[in-house]
Amino acid sequence: MTTGSRYIFVTGGVVSSLGKGLASAALGALLIARGFSVRLVKLDPYLNVDPGTMSPHQHGEVFVTEDGAETDLDLGHYERFTGRAACRGDNVTTGQIYTQVLAAERRGDYLGATVQVIPHITDAIKRFIAEKEGSADFVICEIGGTVGDIECLPFLEAIRQFGNEVGPARALFTHVTLLPYIASAGELKTKPTQHSVKELMSVGIRPGVLLARADRSIAAEELRKISLFCNIEPGRVIPALDVGTIYEVPLTYHACGLDREVLRYFGLNAPAPDLSTWADIVRRAKAPEGEVRIAIVGKYTDVRDSYKSLYEALDHGGIASNVAVRAQMVDPEGDVEAQLEGADGVLVPGGFGARGVESKITAARWARQKRVPYFGICYGMQVAVIEAARALGGIPDATSSELGPGGTPIVGLMTEWEKGGAAVRRAAGGDKGGTMRLGAYPAVLAPGSLAARVYGRAEISERHRHRYEVNIAYRGALERAGLVFSGLSPDGRLPEVAERPDHPWFIGVQFHPELTSKPFAPHPLFTSFIAAAVAQGRLV
Repeated sequence: MTTGSRYIFVTGGVVSSLGKGLASAALGALLIARGFSVRLVKLDPYLNVDPGTMSPHQHGEVFVTEDGAETDLDLGHYERFTGRAACRGDNVTTGQIYTQVLAAERRGDYLGATVQVIPHITDAIKRFIAEKEGSADFVICEIGGTVGDIECLPFLEAIRQFGNEVGPARALFTHVTLLPYIASAGELKTKPTQHSVKELMSVGIRPGVLLARADRSIAAEELRKISLFCNIEPGRVIPALDVGTIYEVPLTYHACGLDREVLRYFGLNAPAPDLSTWADIVRRAKAPEGEVRIAIVGKYTDVRDSYKSLYEALDHGGIASNVAVRAQMVDPEGDVEAQLEGADGVLVPGGFGARGVESKITAARWARQKRVPYFGICYGMQVAVIEAARALGGIPDATSSELGPGGTPIVGLMTEWEKGGAAVRRAAGGDKGGTMRLGAYPAVLAPGSLAARVYGRAEISERHRHRYEVNIAYRGALERAGLVFSGLSPDGRLPEVAERPDHPWFIGVQFHPELTSKPFAPHPLFTSFIAAAVAQGRLV
């Protein structure tokens, strides 16, 4: 009887953005539905220590875990599909691995040995993979990048070694590849997949399962051809077709036998999964009873992955109200008010820097005056506070110190706060990476407030990612302007939630509720916001 965790390594070939993260998350959901425990981890081959200082235009969203790690956006997929909270130990980068190894070399831990990629870097990667050995029945390990990239080589070598060390009974290699459709030929082409598998086998890894991505049905003959030329069992070449909603992926993979073949590979039996919840989510997503239009006034609206969790959370709120959410990207450089006309709700998400901030302030004013539901997240709360202070609070030059000198900085840089009973301090001119208020922090909600009614409780815990905070010293002036701090840190020093009791639905939060929303457990703020937008649409 095999003991210990079983490992499923997920690689990708031909091109990037094939959906390795979604494939890993969906497989995790299927194994959980069959009664197994699952842990998902991501190996990222870039040299950055973490994505915290990377541009969202290049890397997409930075996902923040409960324990305050800035990680790859795929960890958001893992959480949304499995319901398991990710942690710092579920994501590692080349930068982190090299930092560890070089620090050990400086300490003299290698006793004078020549430090090399093999074995020192690969050993560090293997230690990371095995760090929580036995904590789950399955560890699904996704390797970022594309097979053939030079950056991936240490990770591929590490998982090759790891697979040999634990043996085939405990390690399965799954490869995601592409079958492009060539319009002039009128057919899907298998040659890129063949070459991708050949490339993977050239580094000593033979895939046991192949996920063939395609935008249309794959003929049985094509699947047999892939099986023959790639030396993979016929039943383990799994079609991975485009779907109407990402939450349909577990259903399609199950229908194609992915979870069955994974269990057969490991010699395991398990009850058939109950996928009725996923089926209901897909039904609601694909056949809504109506729709609402949400105007999003952000900094990175031209790159959808920049706000990946946000878009998903909006969809979750729509699923709860059985409506489709049509997200309208507002160009902050254009006529903002004209673009907002007809919106059922306005959302200003997080972001950094001065670009577009006046447009966000305009959006907060428009939503306040038009009595349209307003949801401000992080920066979105701060601009709502600035707008109230300028227009109604008697502070016409209200601003944030993030925007530069001048004016009255009612929003300022945080240099000290409390976490777990200990003081955390940051220098204004210090490093950028990993120096924000990160991870889960508690807040206390005012009795009878909209926030308390939405959550249904007085104390909450939410994930943060910010350097700037509303100055509590201006509370009196802001509340006289009709903006109430309905949520505060337990010590009463940090505003966490602001709302307008004179408005149908106007809430700003300093944290990021989108990070914990799931299709089967929508975040209450998004559920309430979309419900308010539905009501707004009926009033128009």
